[in-house]
Amino acid sequence: MIFVHDKGRMANNMLQYGHVYAWGREHGCPTMSMRFAYKYPWFHICHTRHHNFPTYVFAKYAAKWGLIPTVHFDEEGADYSREEQLMQRSRLVMAQGWYARWYDLFLKYKPEILQLFAFDEAVEQKAKERLGDMWGVRLGVHIRRGDYKTFQGGRFFYSDEQYVRVIRRYYDCCYPKERLNVYICGNDPHLDKDFYRERLSDFFVHFPEGNPAEDLCLFSHCNNLIGPPSTFTLVASMYRDLPLYWIMDPAKDPTPKDFQHFDTLFRHII
Repeated sequence: MIFVHDKGRMANNMLQYGHVYAWGREHGCPTMSMRFAYKYPWFHICHTRHHNFPTYVFAKYAAKWGLIPTVHFDEEGADYSREEQLMQRSRLVMAQGWYARWYDLFLKYKPEILQLFAFDEAVEQKAKERLGDMWGVRLGVHIRRGDYKTFQGGRFFYSDEQYVRVIRRYYDCCYPKERLNVYICGNDPHLDKDFYRERLSDFFVHFPEGNPAEDLCLFSHCNNLIGPPSTFTLVASMYRDLPLYWIMDPAKDPTPKDFQHFDTLFRHII
């Protein structure tokens, strides 16, 4: 059994576990996600064998007290052949680190990973209620603030004006004759919603304000996704292979060819 010690936020945890799950499937090693044993109760994986709080406590302290070995994947591009050999040899082992990545295996087992992270019915229902019966194009916009103020020197910390500009240019370039429904989610508790309603008054602007899984589920039902580089929009795009535009330069006008898909983008997480 490989216990996966996930770090970061929910979407990071989903990707990190997905990689180790895929490696484990390829080598006949069962896996268990520490975070989805107790912290994020909204997915199918949370109801599967071993994903429970007692197993989490056992694994946590067994690793802490040195009763089971721990392998670390903390350096990008390092040779992890010894760590992989240990995972194959050990009956119980803890794996941790952001750079546990096996891209081809992830894609091979992606259908199974998607089944594990299928949303609970209550989450799907809440997302559908927030989506409503609006016709037209559904655009999911992720506004990331918080830690992005300092991440890479604030490179992806965009203003409300910049987000509005990108949304308008997206409409002009991609769907100039369609009805546009804009669903805005993010981690800014002080977001100026009236600013968006006023500047985008010719569109239908919605602020779902669900929990992380409900927002992720809602995004997965949109037609396109826009936001700064983030695993949140990346994972949302994975569910239905949605076109995703990562805002690298807020002054650039997005075009249809700038929207990419999960199978490409997940190899280039910043």
